Amino acid sequence: MNYKLFGNTDIMVSTIGFGAWAIGGAAQVGQTAIGWGPADDEMSIQALHAAKDAGINFYDTADFYGFGHSETLIGKSFQGDPNMVIATKVGQYKTPADTIGQNYEADYIIEACEASLRRLQRDYIDYYQLHTVQRADLEKGHCIEALNKLQQQGKIRYWGVSLNTQDPFPEADWMMANQAGQGVQLVLNVLNQKASPLLKPLQDAGYGIIARMTLQFGLLSGKFNPNTVFDQMDHRSFRLTPDVIKQTMDWLTPFWSMAKKYEVEPVQLAMAFVAAHPAISTQIPGMRSVEQVRMNTRPLPSIETADLELLYTLAQ
Repeated sequence: MNYKLFGNTDIMVSTIGFGAWAIGGAAQVGQTAIGWGPADDEMSIQALHAAKDAGINFYDTADFYGFGHSETLIGKSFQGDPNMVIATKVGQYKTPADTIGQNYEADYIIEACEASLRRLQRDYIDYYQLHTVQRADLEKGHCIEALNKLQQQGKIRYWGVSLNTQDPFPEADWMMANQAGQGVQLVLNVLNQKASPLLKPLQDAGYGIIARMTLQFGLLSGKFNPNTVFDQMDHRSFRLTPDVIKQTMDWLTPFWSMAKKYEVEPVQLAMAFVAAHPAISTQIPGMRSVEQVRMNTRPLPSIETADLELLYTLAQ
């Protein structure tokens, strides 16, 4: 496993992190699945321990994943181990009306942080993130006030924002312009390269950068086909329709061929594409089994320049 400093902080993170959304298990708001379907807690704990054994020290979760269950499993597995770098998120919640709400008010963030600390069995959170916060909330300033207070109290070491999937620019631009926070999380993969123009400016400004969705909900694993059926409690059941899968599989023909050329699984090629961006501190593919940990920690190929240029053209 390789390690990098997380931006200008003193945190050293494994370049492959553990995306802990799926271990939150089945969760639903209204009629909408917000998880990855049912998960076996014992299997998830085994995966967390296997990741630690493989050298992964960075674990990304959120208080919204399984409504805190993901955090609870991480707390149970590591019991406050200071060698594990824990990143969690705040801001999204299930409202009494059974809808997805967002709250970035100071009091809410401080209370949510205390709840996350209890679930994680820790005295502090290494990296605390505003979960897909909007620029208007950043400009309002209440969330910044809360984060600064939590830092002063030693409840969090560093903080940042988890950027919007389709339009990451407004919040990233605000963060850089105001020299706020120490990191950002953004989407980067072969199919979604919208955030690419931000990488160098963020790196130059000293931000640690987390790449999420590196396998695009598993589409880049090569394991799906139009007949794939997802559990109704898996959010992919409405995102990855048969038509979406077929069109994507066809679009990715050069990608599948390239994986064969390098004699690797498509997962390794997808992760190597992200790793080829020097600004990225760590990437966080989802894991909820020992086998997925093994797959996601295999050596990555070094992609030739011409092949990288080809992969850049596959962005949608």
